[in-house]
Amino acid sequence: MDKPPLIDRHGRRIAYLRLSVTDRCDLRCRYCRPAGDASYAERADWLSFAEIRRLVGLFAAMGVGRVRLTGGEPLLRAGIVDLVADLAAAPGVRDLSLSTNATRLARHAAALKAAGLGRVNVSLDSLRRECVSALCGRDSLDATLAGLMAAKTAGLAPIKLNMVALRGVNDGEIESMAAFCFEHGFILRLIEAMPMGEAGRAAAYLPLDGARDRLVGRFDLRPCASELGGGPARYWQTADGRGQVGFITPLSQHFCATCNRVRLAVDGALYLCLGQEHKLELRPLLRGGADDGELEDAIRRAVADKPWGHDFAAAPSRVLRFMSHTGG
Repeated sequence: MDKPPLIDRHGRRIAYLRLSVTDRCDLRCRYCRPAGDASYAERADWLSFAEIRRLVGLFAAMGVGRVRLTGGEPLLRAGIVDLVADLAAAPGVRDLSLSTNATRLARHAAALKAAGLGRVNVSLDSLRRECVSALCGRDSLDATLAGLMAAKTAGLAPIKLNMVALRGVNDGEIESMAAFCFEHGFILRLIEAMPMGEAGRAAAYLPLDGARDRLVGRFDLRPCASELGGGPARYWQTADGRGQVGFITPLSQHFCATCNRVRLAVDGALYLCLGQEHKLELRPLLRGGADDGELEDAIRRAVADKPWGHDFAAAPSRVLRFMSHTGG
């Protein structure tokens, strides 16, 4: 880092950039985007790889050394392996990861590892074929499992498996999903559904306190002392330390006080809070001839005004955009 760090008005240091490379996906998870919606960004408005590299370089110089590539499904973006190689080599980027549904991971895992990707988070909400089909719009279970095993073989680690827990849908599978992850050396992360747009508000929200109590009782979990990433999960582990479960609870036990991240959408909108509409439009600056100093000043001003937190509980209908518009 060769510049002052990014610090918001609440004293939180921003060290984590979640960067969407596409808003397209090959699945239609019902809590992410409603059926029939086709409100995608125009491809001409997508940030180019050169623009992405420039912005990541600026963020890294300001101490944002943790970068996660997201979507939509990031493996749909042509040339993604080349982008990974460029970002992995960028000065100041110390942790490069990727979120994926893993349907295409089997064909890319080895190349991503060789390009410098460190780790992956894989979305998988069920091990039951009929449940996956109902949640994702098609039966993608075999492709996702193949992707998980390819990532393990390639040496991507840790592999975190993200499961959105939904009341009456997959809440009866939480213990079996934990056992599956412990068997294969994956880290399970349970996530509460968030009211992001119409699809998120229609999801069968489940607070995670009951699931945590069941897992603690069955697997003898205890709080994990070490950090397992820069995100919001609170981790518990088995007595021998070989199995971990993270709980991401934006509604029942929010983590706004320690929020250290911003999100860059594929169209160049920099979102300061997942649960608010505050944003900085960076694409017009990039394509309007702004120099690095002007871009940095704009980013610093936006981060300085980062909201304290979301209002998911008090105003669940405030955020109209879908999760796929923001980036995961």
